[in-house]
Amino acid sequence: MKKKVLLMGASGSGKTSMRSIIFSNNPASLTSRLGATIDVEQNHVRFLGDLILNLWDCGGQDAFMDSYLTSQRATIFQHVGVLIYVFDIESREAAKDLEYYRDCLEGLRQFSPNAAIFLLVHKMDLVRAGREVTFEKKRDELQECSPELSLSVFGTSIYDESLYKAWSNIVHTLIPNANILSTHLSTFAQACSATEVILFERTTFLVIATSSSSSSRPALSSTNGRTNNDARQSDNPANTLDPTRYERTSELIKAFKHSCSRVRGEFHSLEMELWDFTAVLDEMTKNTYVLIIVHDPSIETAALKLNIRMARRKFEELQGDSLISS
Repeated sequence: MKKKVLLMGASGSGKTSMRSIIFSNNPASLTSRLGATIDVEQNHVRFLGDLILNLWDCGGQDAFMDSYLTSQRATIFQHVGVLIYVFDIESREAAKDLEYYRDCLEGLRQFSPNAAIFLLVHKMDLVRAGREVTFEKKRDELQECSPELSLSVFGTSIYDESLYKAWSNIVHTLIPNANILSTHLSTFAQACSATEVILFERTTFLVIATSSSSSSRPALSSTNGRTNNDARQSDNPANTLDPTRYERTSELIKAFKHSCSRVRGEFHSLEMELWDFTAVLDEMTKNTYVLIIVHDPSIETAALKLNIRMARRKFEELQGDSLISS
């Protein structure tokens, strides 16, 4: 099964860099070596085994953009499942960027009216002060340019976890029955007496599903990603979880896997036993990893790993059913 993903935006906005980080496992420090994309670069990325992401990385130079919107219009905008449009937050040609974006929306309306639309306000690390205000202003501007359309807008940077948050949301739309996986993860979490369970795609380490719905994720105060001491003393462990925990985990594990590859090692699993929680990260299926977070000190990591082994066959079936039914 194939899904066409269209990656567009002005030249230099960072499209190819983010693609290399997410799908080629390159660290941000190496993205400066990447050259500009010429015309359209197509990549067939295998995701969850049987799901193929047909990723079209479209060069953003004016000549190419004009061609996409005229002579190549039908080719570019037909059968699109997801449009990802990247805006450089410090672009000096913001008006022209918006004009091209509006023209791309017209192409979608004509050829792929049901495509999901994600807008990434990129290079947010370059905003030195008032980052949240700057992002909100840009988001409001983009929403005004997209009347009556359902948009998902994210502020992103290749130097922090925000990139993984955005792309996890993007791929989540390509797995229609991910909510079924979440339901079974909740059942699995109860069986393990776990605070939370998260399912990651094996290669990209993007989040596929969690045992907590997005509406129930705690909104706690934190500083530099660490909860304060009062929060960690709470009687309810779920209330002390960092709201950026999913994407931070993706970022850290990808960095650790890259370090392993540099010394010709291979990453298989991870166990952590700290004073306030236990975490086990292990293979769930041939295409996924599962992370179990437990705050009960009486639960042994061996028991958690045994539960994972017992659940593997069921989650292999669920994953297959999810892709077939889509």
